[in-house]
Amino acid sequence: MGSLKHIEKNGFKYTVVGEGNPIIVLHGLMGGLGNFKGFLEKFPELGYQVFMPELPIYTASLLDTNVKFFAKYINNFIVQLGLKKVILVGNSLGGHIALVHAKLYPLNTKALVLTGSSGLYENSMGDTYPRRGDYDFIKNKTQNVFYSPETATKEVVDEIFEAVNDRRKVLKILAVAKSAIRHNMAKDLPNLSVPIALIWGKNDSVTPPEVAKEFDKLLPNSKLFWFEKCGHAPMMEHPKKFNSTVYKWLIENKL
Repeated sequence: MGSLKHIEKNGFKYTVVGEGNPIIVLHGLMGGLGNFKGFLEKFPELGYQVFMPELPIYTASLLDTNVKFFAKYINNFIVQLGLKKVILVGNSLGGHIALVHAKLYPLNTKALVLTGSSGLYENSMGDTYPRRGDYDFIKNKTQNVFYSPETATKEVVDEIFEAVNDRRKVLKILAVAKSAIRHNMAKDLPNLSVPIALIWGKNDSVTPPEVAKEFDKLLPNSKLFWFEKCGHAPMMEHPKKFNSTVYKWLIENKL
């Protein structure tokens, strides 16, 4: 498959692997490279070049810490690398950014894969969140995102605990969360004509199943796939099934 390359260039930090049709993976607010480990390992073998840019959630100015800015950031990334039309795969906040990108830059958007995407309605990690310094509280909240609590490995919990104990990061997290709530896509969705796969956990408590049904109803060219015994991150909880579902859908749509 070729090895993962970690690149810092022209103000962008990203990982790239493989050759072929470009796919850009967009992580969620509290997510990172590890969330898409299975995807990054598999898709280069299937003839795709996979990019995963690090979203500037903690490095952009507070004024720019919003969904629209991140969509522009991704488009600048696409232009900078000369990629043109891309497939965007996004989880949670990453899905929301993909949707805004498709709205603002249709010529650079070939298709979307959304999983547990915000953009219509979401439950935050909790109204009492973040409780700084309380590791067990953060661990419990993180486990609740998944159907199987063990998916929240120590590494995952540690990363979130570190973020919520950094005052500067907390301000950015709250700014993005508020921006996502404000930037509701209900009126925009009927105008998005690109093919869109919706992959949803039936036990998603962050963006519940009703959200997926609403997305499917409003989008003109979508297909909804349900994952049983699955929470907010299907690509982490059922990586093989996630990969095969995405790949079959891409082939069906000649992508």
